[in-house]
Amino acid sequence: MNVIMKMSLSLAMIFSMGLVACADNEVTTYENPVCKMSLPDPTVIKASDNYFYLYATEDTHNVPIYRSKDLVTWRYAGTAFTDDTRPMDFVPNGSIWAPDINYINGKYVLYYSKSEWGKTWECGIGVAVSDRPNGGFHDTHKLFISSEVGIENCIDPFFIQDDGHNYLFWGSFHDIYGVELTEDGLAVKEGATPQKIAGGLIEATCIVKHKDYYYLIGSAGTCCEGAKSTYRLVMTRSKNLFGPYVDRNGRSAIGDNFSPLLNASPQVYGPGHCSEWIEDDAGQTWVLYHGFQANDVDAGRVTYLDKVTWGSDGWPQIQGMRPSTEAEAPLFGEKAGIESPASANADTDYLILPTETKGMYRIDSPDGKPFTWQLYHVGGMLVDYGKSKSTAIVDATKTCSGLYLIKVTGPYGSQSKKFVNI
Repeated sequence: MNVIMKMSLSLAMIFSMGLVACADNEVTTYENPVCKMSLPDPTVIKASDNYFYLYATEDTHNVPIYRSKDLVTWRYAGTAFTDDTRPMDFVPNGSIWAPDINYINGKYVLYYSKSEWGKTWECGIGVAVSDRPNGGFHDTHKLFISSEVGIENCIDPFFIQDDGHNYLFWGSFHDIYGVELTEDGLAVKEGATPQKIAGGLIEATCIVKHKDYYYLIGSAGTCCEGAKSTYRLVMTRSKNLFGPYVDRNGRSAIGDNFSPLLNASPQVYGPGHCSEWIEDDAGQTWVLYHGFQANDVDAGRVTYLDKVTWGSDGWPQIQGMRPSTEAEAPLFGEKAGIESPASANADTDYLILPTETKGMYRIDSPDGKPFTWQLYHVGGMLVDYGKSKSTAIVDATKTCSGLYLIKVTGPYGSQSKKFVNI
């Protein structure tokens, strides 16, 4: 959720995003943070192309998307919305906070908060859909706003499917609620009433099913005050999705009783608002979350990764209850003993992405090696060309309207993308 350091995608930022690299393709260990861009409130999904896609609160305008094959090396992959598709049907001057990505009935479904800081009755939750995980979200519409449902600060959505039904949970320091959704997940089910499952100590709900229990993970404290942030992960559990949830001592979550899961460290301030929990190919559990680097607070809330293990008492734990600085990396593909080219760690694609400036396109190289690019009219006429490494910007603003193609050629072969210039 939360305070937005709203930034437009200047060319300088576009180039800096292309240079974000957190590890090479053969890592056996990794260092935190795994991505040093400001990506608050991360949510993640593994798509059909075997990439993980991470979305975050829009410190990058229109909701940034990053992708990875190993949870360690993240590359900028675009934005969920454009200025033309940006949700405007409620809180028109609000920012988009705390997205939650899911795959429902063959569609990528993105829930999001829309809010202005401090306006806890005017905020609300919306939903959008796309056929692909790296952008193109449309059909945006409001699910509800706080004043309509009588629940203050309706932000931080979290979707879960359970026993063939769809549910949405939400809330931020004014109690946590849940409600059943329709089969397509795009509306509240007719006649469904929100139910309270926890008190106002937390926000950023995440519910994880493990064996016989549902674990409600939340964030307590202040999220956005740099070195003064008190954010931390806490937890409760229940044998039923809607509770009652209790802490390790059997005390009620509705009474604001939670057990600690992850605290700050000398290196990381305010760790919290975790993503969905992810299994690697070896069956290990991982979680992404944001925090401030003690040695670079001004970088914002960057992305951390840690392994979650399960104690003999059934409760989850993160080693030392503190963010790691260096740890063994997740295992995918051959590293986990699985012979599957589709799950290999290397990301060797050239990414051809639109920028926030219409008619300007960005080419991102996977390894910084030189590549050439050509801009063609669909009829075959060469319009422009160039050579670069790491990142290039193609300027199609002076071309006539019509269908065009950008072709990139480098060490990994050729790739191309068509686009319509209006």
